[in-house]
Amino acid sequence: MKLLRSFSLWCVALLAVAALTVALHPQSSGASARITHLESLVRCPSCEDLSVGESNATSALAVRHEIATKVHEGQSDNQILTSLESVYGTSILLSPPTSGLGALLWIGPVLVVVLLVASAIRLTRRR
Repeated sequence: MKLLRSFSLWCVALLAVAALTVALHPQSSGASARITHLESLVRCPSCEDLSVGESNATSALAVRHEIATKVHEGQSDNQILTSLESVYGTSILLSPPTSGLGALLWIGPVLVVVLLVASAIRLTRRR
């Protein structure tokens, strides 16, 4: 009985700490979080492998401003990324597209691993 009461007190204390943590550190606003996320997906037009969020180049600042404007206009993430692709080309995105030729970049490594595993299994069965 004493063990159950102690466990209950620990649970109440844990819930109180969790509630205080949430109350003292509120989540960032939705628009700000979306802007930060989109900035991490888009490559700086004049930098080598940096996102616009990481770069302070003039071109990165311009793209950041464009992203913020479009988010505040109410455009979806997909619409914003598509419009940036139409202006700067597909190389503006840090991750390759998941359709067309870009799909090979995603599927290729998986196929190589599957083939290696299948080859290893086949070799062990022969021995």
